[in-house]
Amino acid sequence: MTATPPSPSPVSVRIAVLTVSDTRTDATDKSGRLLVELLQAAGHHLSAKAIAPDDIYQIRAIVSAWIADETVQVILTAGGTGVTGRDCTPEAIAPLLDKTIPGFGEVFRLLSFQEIGTSTVQSRAIAGVANGTYVFCLPGSSGACRTGWEKIVKDQLDSNHRPCNFVELAPRLRER
Repeated sequence: MTATPPSPSPVSVRIAVLTVSDTRTDATDKSGRLLVELLQAAGHHLSAKAIAPDDIYQIRAIVSAWIADETVQVILTAGGTGVTGRDCTPEAIAPLLDKTIPGFGEVFRLLSFQEIGTSTVQSRAIAGVANGTYVFCLPGSSGACRTGWEKIVKDQLDSNHRPCNFVELAPRLRER
């Protein structure tokens, strides 16, 4: 009988978290705080955390700076993905993406449908890659953030997840 070789240690990823909200503060930012707790529990490092109002240009400025920062490998946003007049996270982020990851939003809405039914159609969760940085835009509720992290992002940021994961592709994201 051949012994199964041990899995290599998981790779720790440096992640920035942006909460998009006109009303949240550090004291009331449940979703941002939850994402930080979840990513750290998974062995990853928090690179930066910020709160921005629902303003395309303020969101874009923060995310652009993180995309340009070589130490940030992943960006998680929480909020601003709905359909109201102030919700503008997809519009702020989409022009920054070099490639979109359509399957992220599709799978998120499928999983969310199992939890909240047809209300999930109001979510415009998106993901993509910008300058070699993964960007995941989640809805602002802590339930949606937990679903997105635990059922999609966590596995894809686990270097031991099979058959494939985003971590193993990261060194090749800037290939031309």
